[in-house]
Amino acid sequence: MAKTIEITELALRDAHQSLLATRMALEDMLPACEDIDQAGYWSVECWGGATFDACIRFLNEDPWERLRTFRRLLPNSRLQMLLRGQNLLGYRHYEDSVVDRFVDKAAENGMDVFRVFDALNDLRNIRHSVQAVRRNGKHAQGTICYTVSPLHTVQGFVDMARGLVDMGCDSLCIKDMAALLKPQPAYDIVRGIKEACGEALRVHVHTHATTGVTLVSLMKAIEAGADCVDTAISSLSLGPGHNPTESLVEMLEGTGFETRVDKARLHRIKDHFEAVRPRYREFMSNIIGVDTDIFDSQIPGGMISNMESQLKQQKAAHRLKEVLAEVPNVRRDAGYPPLVTPSSQIVGTQAVFNVMMGRYKAMSGEFADLMLGYYGSTSGERDPEVMALATQQSGKAPITERPADLLEPEWQALRDTAVALPGCDGSDEDVLTYAMFPQVGTKFFETRAAGPRNLGHAPDTDATQPAVPPVDRRKGPVRSEVVYEVKLNGRSHRVSVAPAD
Repeated sequence: MAKTIEITELALRDAHQSLLATRMALEDMLPACEDIDQAGYWSVECWGGATFDACIRFLNEDPWERLRTFRRLLPNSRLQMLLRGQNLLGYRHYEDSVVDRFVDKAAENGMDVFRVFDALNDLRNIRHSVQAVRRNGKHAQGTICYTVSPLHTVQGFVDMARGLVDMGCDSLCIKDMAALLKPQPAYDIVRGIKEACGEALRVHVHTHATTGVTLVSLMKAIEAGADCVDTAISSLSLGPGHNPTESLVEMLEGTGFETRVDKARLHRIKDHFEAVRPRYREFMSNIIGVDTDIFDSQIPGGMISNMESQLKQQKAAHRLKEVLAEVPNVRRDAGYPPLVTPSSQIVGTQAVFNVMMGRYKAMSGEFADLMLGYYGSTSGERDPEVMALATQQSGKAPITERPADLLEPEWQALRDTAVALPGCDGSDEDVLTYAMFPQVGTKFFETRAAGPRNLGHAPDTDATQPAVPPVDRRKGPVRSEVVYEVKLNGRSHRVSVAPAD
């Protein structure tokens, strides 16, 4: 009897985040919802990641209303989100009561499956979110961020899986953000987890398609015992996105594995997004084929373009190769963190500083915090000399405790500030929107009454549209502006780095 392989569909979240800069309007997704709901997916990822930021920053759309809308239109589906552990959907650690309130409200508004990860794979930064999810009776999926370094081994990932199971996760996900997961490691990690944690444990695998090898990796993961894989409908797939749903379905025919998806509905979903995608052509990725350079550099494309932008601002674009050579050194000094938000931005910016000003002559506040443990623990030992410089420049001492344990209770202060803002409705949801993105959230409250914006436009209206320069999507998903405080020759300097789009 063939084993059924389940599928998580990414079209409503990570697919357009990866390919269209997270700019797709809700109204362009709604017509496909009935077919998505009835197609036979295990879950539908539709929220979290960068979509919360993009909704209020670019689309003038309430992300909580987006979630409620999906809940109404996908009544038969498990709704799934990506949650950054103690960072929630923002770019800093939040105190535990804020984490509790966020998970409570996400569950109340319709979320079913919480895929929880930490950028450093520090289990301490995942535990409280998992507990909050389980307290709400929802599905907690613990996540392993896959990366490659001299210290990251199959056994290390298996040990992390044991830790996630011990904290009560209902399932596990191997999350390959940069398409680095080759076929044999995919097999070895999944088999290792199954043997260590039991065949009954659900293992999901998430990959991107950028390097061209990961559809084979999904096949090897399935052969090793993976229960569910993430894919995107073909009209929103490939490039820096994901492997096509239909290709996965066809690939499994005659192999002893099968899916339970409705192919006719897949065709209709594909046709819908095939018609929608050209409306967002100015946001489309420049990567339309395969980028195998990632295997050599270990540097995701989005990280490269962020560094390019910083160098151009300093009229030093010609020094990019020096910066690319410095990134592995900075990553080694920091204990080999996975290069995923926010660690990728922190490491990349420090590499730029090192090339432009001399190694660690100037250190961003975020990099100092990374070196001193304020983001959590890393897999490797951090360089003691660089740690000493971080202490000297930041005035902070190293820590070994969970970073959130140092935070004072903040929910009441956040509420008091948010409810006084024009346009804030006083709900916990609005307070959480403010907590995630204070500056952007404040502006959103003022403009929300004007209604959502749709940034797509039909091809036949090109002549009437203002000229919009193409967005280089190698810079990755939408990011908030980051302000660094740099000390140089005893003087403090504030440096702002913002997306070019």
